[in-house]
Amino acid sequence: MRRNPKGGIFIIAPIEGAIGNRIATVQAEHDPRILRLGPPHVTIAGSSGIGPIDAGTSITELHEKLGVIAAGTPPITLHFGRPTRFMQTEIVVLPLDPHGPLRTLHERIKTSGIRAAPPRFFFTPHVTLSLYRELPREALSRLLSERFEEPVVVSYIEVHLTRDTGESRRLLTLPLGELVVSAPVSTGMR
Repeated sequence: MRRNPKGGIFIIAPIEGAIGNRIATVQAEHDPRILRLGPPHVTIAGSSGIGPIDAGTSITELHEKLGVIAAGTPPITLHFGRPTRFMQTEIVVLPLDPHGPLRTLHERIKTSGIRAAPPRFFFTPHVTLSLYRELPREALSRLLSERFEEPVVVSYIEVHLTRDTGESRRLLTLPLGELVVSAPVSTGMR
């Protein structure tokens, strides 16, 4: 694999329910372009800690390796920290504890034998609130003052093939804590 590709296979945990809707509203207010990346989510593999998985990896291999990991991982309750700037950039994120069950899931994927590019950063789980825009001082101050204190439960992970252009196609959906016997059929690029 080439070093630090922008495309490849990513594993995400969607953030749903009222808190997911609220995060999407905040994203739309501060950086509407981020919504093109899909609903709010935590990237488990493909960015920090482990780079994008080789785009040539078959759905069968992904299902065989990740299905067992997902089945052995109970749903995970997440608690968001206060919004912060990511790695001294203009990117604003909701940080998550990089230890505990989320780290365990990440490490199990990382050590599963799936081929992936080197990571760009240490594992730093988060939900991105603003990615593309440099916010005016007042807007940045408002965004950093937001609080998301309600816990959220992640009950499944999704595996996406993402192109350098930003197009994404879901390859698999794997429930946490349940064994899925047959690989679901992938959906078209979005």
